[in-house]
Amino acid sequence: MYHFTALVTLLAIAFYFLTCINVSRLRSKTGVKVPAMSGHPDFERAFRIQMNTLEWMPIFLPALWLFAVYIGDSIAAAIGAVWIIGRIVYFIGYSKAAAKRGPGFAIQGIAAIALWAGALGAVVLRLV
Repeated sequence: MYHFTALVTLLAIAFYFLTCINVSRLRSKTGVKVPAMSGHPDFERAFRIQMNTLEWMPIFLPALWLFAVYIGDSIAAAIGAVWIIGRIVYFIGYSKAAAKRGPGFAIQGIAAIALWAGALGAVVLRLV
């Protein structure tokens, strides 16, 4: 069973849901009417946080699960937790200013690459 990986998956989805709520909150707060996707810098940053998180989910989630299956549940979950921490750092930094998004992006990017590379390596080793 992959309990830790499942928990990290659910936490990642909960974080994404939080970004959706934040976009809705800022749409109301800043007066950006549907279907507009721009108009106020705070709203635009919140929207980019949500979209960037969504853009990374198809990279992160399969890599997380393949890593768990081929290498191990606990290690996959630990690296997955680092990915979530990176997304939180990204959220906090980017919410303040676009220039502050770099550290969180780097953390989550490194975690995602580690999961992908680990899964790829483990699959290749089993094929040879």
